[in-house]
Amino acid sequence: MEAEHAVRNRQIGAGPARTFDRLNPLTGEVATRAVAATVADAIAAVEAAQAALAGWSSLGPSQRRMLLLKAADLFEARQDEFVRTMVAEIGTTAIWAKFNTKLAAGILREAAAMTTQITGEVIPSDEKGCLAMAVRQPAGVCLGMAPWNAPIILGVRAVAMPLACGNTVILKASELCPGTHCLIGEVLREAGVPEGAISVITNAPADAAEIVEALIAHPAVRRINFTGSTRVGKLIAETAGRHLKPVLLELGGKAPLVVLDDADLDAAVNATAFGAFINQGQVCMSTEKVVVDASVADEFVRKLAAKAQSLPHGDPRTGNVVIGSMIGREAARRAEELVEDAVRLGATRVAGGPVVGTVMPATVLDNVTPAMRIYSEESFGPSVSVIRVRGVEEAIKVANDTEYGLAASVFSRDIARALSVAKRIESGICHINGATVHDEAQMPFGGTKGSGYGRFGGKAGVNEFTELRWITIETAPKHYPF
Repeated sequence: MEAEHAVRNRQIGAGPARTFDRLNPLTGEVATRAVAATVADAIAAVEAAQAALAGWSSLGPSQRRMLLLKAADLFEARQDEFVRTMVAEIGTTAIWAKFNTKLAAGILREAAAMTTQITGEVIPSDEKGCLAMAVRQPAGVCLGMAPWNAPIILGVRAVAMPLACGNTVILKASELCPGTHCLIGEVLREAGVPEGAISVITNAPADAAEIVEALIAHPAVRRINFTGSTRVGKLIAETAGRHLKPVLLELGGKAPLVVLDDADLDAAVNATAFGAFINQGQVCMSTEKVVVDASVADEFVRKLAAKAQSLPHGDPRTGNVVIGSMIGREAARRAEELVEDAVRLGATRVAGGPVVGTVMPATVLDNVTPAMRIYSEESFGPSVSVIRVRGVEEAIKVANDTEYGLAASVFSRDIARALSVAKRIESGICHINGATVHDEAQMPFGGTKGSGYGRFGGKAGVNEFTELRWITIETAPKHYPF
């Protein structure tokens, strides 16, 4: 499949268009040919967004709501196109691509619902005859940067709530899925979002740092959101900090799933397999380590190994494949290196096998210890580590023994006990008797520690993409001391 996409929803005038190719990680064929934007293009996009701001922000909430609802319907209508493009660009399974499209439509509908929920309050004033109000207004031009691993979900999440709040938005596409991210812009424009209110910029990998720097530095850009690695997130935060600009960061993870001694092991195994292996483990919420009470560990490991071994892997275009291609050979090699390091230091590979090209079978490691790299490093591949502990206190200690803090899970038949453990786990999200991979558009989504700060979703998202202002009205003559 080959498609060509331009910088969307604005005019560019920086000379002859340069392009770059995104190759299918499985076949090496061109998946997408996209425009390689320049810094001048990036600046032009910001200027177009600034010019469109007054018109877009002045629309009534119901008008914005109807456009976002129409976009959600169009996402569903064009699902096959999104799936084809996403599968070709990142080599994932159709199951994951379809889930992306479905949740993206939900994110748009949730953002549409929030257009009439951007509220303020009247605050009692000590000044006689003073009406004091706290009001939320659009922040201005918002820059969103989304990654490749859940490109439809995270691309839409980067722009939907900012648009709902009356901001204009620039989506800086991932170099690994430019076609998928450009389709988001196309759908929003088709739904009626006006010229300049939404722009999608695609760039060659070599130009990314310079373009991001120019976008963040532009005075018109007032809010930034970034989803991606912790390493890059720190660079984004440093750059934004130099310009005193708020940034919402959703970064890496090392999600623990805690299995207490009274857990339903079959339920825990199914949740672990889903959380560890969906999209080849390339999800920020992926279950990376299972912290299992030693009293049930043997049975749990046996069941999990059997489940992992049963999952078909290979080229997702060939049929019923659960484990498809990783994003590239380098990512696959690194994931295998982490497994090999653990085995060398005493872990047991109870499921899995060698990497073939960019495909790594579902892998389970038992008896993982802190001496192994995979204990602390985010693997971002289809492997999961079992760490045996004795008792609740050690389980909590191991679950929190990580620089990350995005998602977590606790399994126990005693809900009160599980809740007490969940409250002590250092993560922005924690599920009891459910998988670590769980996302809903209306929930406050985000992490702590090295997983970032700020929250997408619902009213938390409104707070991120609006400016809170204090406005007063004097209703009686005011006395001044001089």
